Amino acid sequence: MTAVDSPEKILFTSTTQAFLQKESPLRRVRELHAAGESFDPSWWRRAADLGWTGLLVPEDLGGGSVSGDGLGDLASVAEQLGTTVAPGPLYPVSVVLAALAGCADPHPHTAMIDALIAGETVASWAVCEPGRGWEPTDPSVTATAIDAGYRIDGTKDRVEAGAQSGVLLVVARCGSEVRQFLVPTDAAGVRIEPQRSVDLVKQFARVEFDGVIVAPSAAVGSAAETAALIDRQARIAQILQCCEVVGILQTVFDFTVQWALDRHSFGRPLASYQALKHRFADMKMWLEACRATTAAAVAELAVDSPTAGVAVSVAKSYVGEMAGAIVQDCVQMHGGIGVTWEHDLHLYLRRVTLYRSIFGTPEDHNLFVYEAEKAGRSAI
Repeated sequence: MTAVDSPEKILFTSTTQAFLQKESPLRRVRELHAAGESFDPSWWRRAADLGWTGLLVPEDLGGGSVSGDGLGDLASVAEQLGTTVAPGPLYPVSVVLAALAGCADPHPHTAMIDALIAGETVASWAVCEPGRGWEPTDPSVTATAIDAGYRIDGTKDRVEAGAQSGVLLVVARCGSEVRQFLVPTDAAGVRIEPQRSVDLVKQFARVEFDGVIVAPSAAVGSAAETAALIDRQARIAQILQCCEVVGILQTVFDFTVQWALDRHSFGRPLASYQALKHRFADMKMWLEACRATTAAAVAELAVDSPTAGVAVSVAKSYVGEMAGAIVQDCVQMHGGIGVTWEHDLHLYLRRVTLYRSIFGTPEDHNLFVYEAEKAGRSAI
């Protein structure tokens, strides 16, 4: 929060913090893991009641935000999720809603938008494919036009909350074009196989489509606008991950500093030793750089700046590269207890490790930034 935040935004932020502290403490993450569950559907509906799901949806479609900057408010929620590595399908639902509300004619999907905003239905973006890196606009899944609509064939994997979703937004090749289609998970020919994740509660799935028939109305957006929609969806997913990781890093750094102040060695606090002071200074510098690059990307993406894609990739690359190093340093600062199951550090490390590779690795985004800069130099 800043000095210019409105009372409404301050209330929204404080309500979100109170909700997460009460309803999703770290203890709850362990309980869900022990039960083999990803999230509680009733918890998700209460989160939707707080307005999380409607932040990227215009008011005329039932959404809206307290500040008028839906992406900024959603980024704030994502950062707070990092403090307790909270469960829930916020990112997949938000990405699907961004597509449905962002296309030129969203009205065929108003019923689905309403259900997603209310938390009654969970949706996810089926964009990744087995054995392939981050190539969102080059799918091997096919959509063949038929009299009844379209026939979907192929396989997606790393679909977050795939087994918990009622509908999937599937990226598929339709002839020479790339399109997106809403596919119910209970449709004939859909087979969902859970995949293991390093995170305790973030569950993923492999989804096979074998002659799945969908109506013409299942198509989201026209062929001409699909590439722009996919690009924005990807950027939203990437920057929300960065925001959550910033929340994780701040939380882990704070309790590691407190640990070093409380823990004594040879009659002195660990934090008093010069070598550790220098390491803390390095970590603080990296943390603030993660925060700064992420904030800059959120600001550019919120206004659809022409350089938003590069800004998001810079943040995703830097945060993905440095977050693991910061948390691993915090593990080392804790000594032996830092590598135990009972300590909470590994919960944060798992989430950071997962996000490093989802929606593009740092190497993928470094290459994107390089190519964008090279194209810019060639145009001058």
